[in-house]
Amino acid sequence: MYIPYLIPFICFLISFLVVFFLTKWFINYFNSIGLVVKDMNKEGTPLIPLSGGLPVMAGLFMGLMSFIFIRTYFPVEESVINGNGLTSLFAASTTILIIGIIGFIDDLIIKKDKETSAGLKQWQKPFLTLFAAIPLVVINSGFELVNFPIIGTINFGFFYALIFIPIGVIGASNMVNMLAGFNGMETGMGIIYIGMLGLYAFVNERYVAALIALITVGALLAFYLYNKYPAKILPGDSLTYLLGAVLATIAIVGNIERAALVASIPFFVEFFLKLRGKFKKQSYGYGKDEKLYSNYSKIYSIPHIFTRTGKFTEKQVVFFMILIELFFSSLIWFIPTRFV
Repeated sequence: MYIPYLIPFICFLISFLVVFFLTKWFINYFNSIGLVVKDMNKEGTPLIPLSGGLPVMAGLFMGLMSFIFIRTYFPVEESVINGNGLTSLFAASTTILIIGIIGFIDDLIIKKDKETSAGLKQWQKPFLTLFAAIPLVVINSGFELVNFPIIGTINFGFFYALIFIPIGVIGASNMVNMLAGFNGMETGMGIIYIGMLGLYAFVNERYVAALIALITVGALLAFYLYNKYPAKILPGDSLTYLLGAVLATIAIVGNIERAALVASIPFFVEFFLKLRGKFKKQSYGYGKDEKLYSNYSKIYSIPHIFTRTGKFTEKQVVFFMILIELFFSSLIWFIPTRFV
């Protein structure tokens, strides 16, 4: 076995196991402190623990720190991640953790009726996530030369770090947060687009981005066991924000922004649908006779395509959403792999 390539899979396993065992504890703890919200898609709207992003964040952190520890104290000459790669990895880890914590703060503000998390104010979310971009900005992460279709290559110089990195981090973290509200959907879709982008990064020798994706997928797979229908714990903003941060950091440190944009097409569509409803319409609906129904006659969210018919169960709606994400994530393989 080639040892340098075995190390990432050890870290993947660490991430999986940390989340698998820690999530059980968090479910009990959140129940005991009342950090619960109604599962709106279920008949009777049972109370479910919120903020599953915390155990995922812990697993991701332990996986990434394990890799940095091994590479620091047991260096291997043949390793493809050394020096600047470790610096980028540490900065990316910091960005992801900061956004995860912001998401957790958002989860803590729960409405009195327990229907949803009241959350931070709309202007506070992008403002706070701006600070999460600082670690990537200060190390000048990413690539200043950006290759655009038709236009060609443009050298943005230091403006890439000062402008494009904050926009990417703020945009991605808030974008992923819009498409949520169903058991297993956020986690399942995250496994698809993070996993596909990670594989794309690995094939194109963007190893730092591939490592972040691999360890994230390990954490998500473990969490999915608890978050799939019927969910024992909900992801909350702590996970959706974290997934957005992972998406942004993979794109930036791997120089695969175009691939990340293509994989994010469902979230762009969701943005315009939510804009149609002035960002006041919810993605979730209500359950009746094991079927899922929309609260609206019009489509204000992608899942409404299925819930407005009243013909599908929540498991089926989530399955369709994961298939949609799989389709768009697969399109990244048709993007020219020309890097600058």
